[in-house]
Amino acid sequence: MIQDSGQLCFQINEDMGDERIDKCLSVLIDSLSRSYIQKLLKDEKITVNGIVVKANYKVKVDDEIRFDVPPAEEPDILPEDIPLDILYEDADVLVVNKPKGMVVHPAAGHYNNTLVNAVMFHCHGELSGINGVMRPGIVHRIDRDTTGSVIICKNDFSHNHIACQLKEHSIVRKYHAICYGVIKEEEGSVNAPVGRHPTDRKRMAVNEKNGKYAVTHYKVLKRFNGYTYIECMLETGRTHQIRVHMASIGHPLLGDEVYAGNRKSPFKLEGQCLHAKTLGFVHPRSLKYIETNAPLPDYFTHLLEIL
Repeated sequence: MIQDSGQLCFQINEDMGDERIDKCLSVLIDSLSRSYIQKLLKDEKITVNGIVVKANYKVKVDDEIRFDVPPAEEPDILPEDIPLDILYEDADVLVVNKPKGMVVHPAAGHYNNTLVNAVMFHCHGELSGINGVMRPGIVHRIDRDTTGSVIICKNDFSHNHIACQLKEHSIVRKYHAICYGVIKEEEGSVNAPVGRHPTDRKRMAVNEKNGKYAVTHYKVLKRFNGYTYIECMLETGRTHQIRVHMASIGHPLLGDEVYAGNRKSPFKLEGQCLHAKTLGFVHPRSLKYIETNAPLPDYFTHLLEIL
């Protein structure tokens, strides 16, 4: 991709040849949906080799695609007095124990009751601004139905410092999960690239062709009849990484409605049984190692008792 005076330019290589242009661009640009790209095509905003094309155009090797992405109209994100379970806080960072069902940051059609709304109220707007008005303070995230530790940055200094640790994979992130099936070995690792599913943009997958390097280490904490309680330690932090990796070795997470295939949970769960328990990082200002542990949520401990 080349950006020239606000215009995006792509040149098609052999891997993407003979693909519909709307599908091709939706894979290349994660931030744009396929329907939005189709609208740009309908409005004649996209050209191939200088010629306006339609959504059914199939790209060819060496095609040059150019278009302008209209600036997004960002809504006002308002503080909301939502209680927070605070694990650690100082002038630079805040670590919270996110509950199940809470989205980390606002997105189209979902601008309220997010973690961002809550921390904006708690921090009186004093948050890092690097990720814009939609994601103030947010340097990483966990899924809506995943519970546990999330670090919030109160200023750009701490944001840059924590972001570097994330990039270098030096932050300690340990998750607890319950998965389908009985894992025989005591511990193991999954080293498989994770990227967008080739046909379903809402899902991730082990993708040897277009995926990013991803490693998950796991160890067994306890075995049950048909299930295993495990701890996963992330070496990398790709979207849905643990869910995708455990499903890829035949042990999807209990309650996962996306990656568990035809397996249906016999328990009343809201999404995957996954909890971000331990978060360890070097404090951006003191340079001391800080580690927090989020207690397991009630639904998780109750499920362990049942098993």
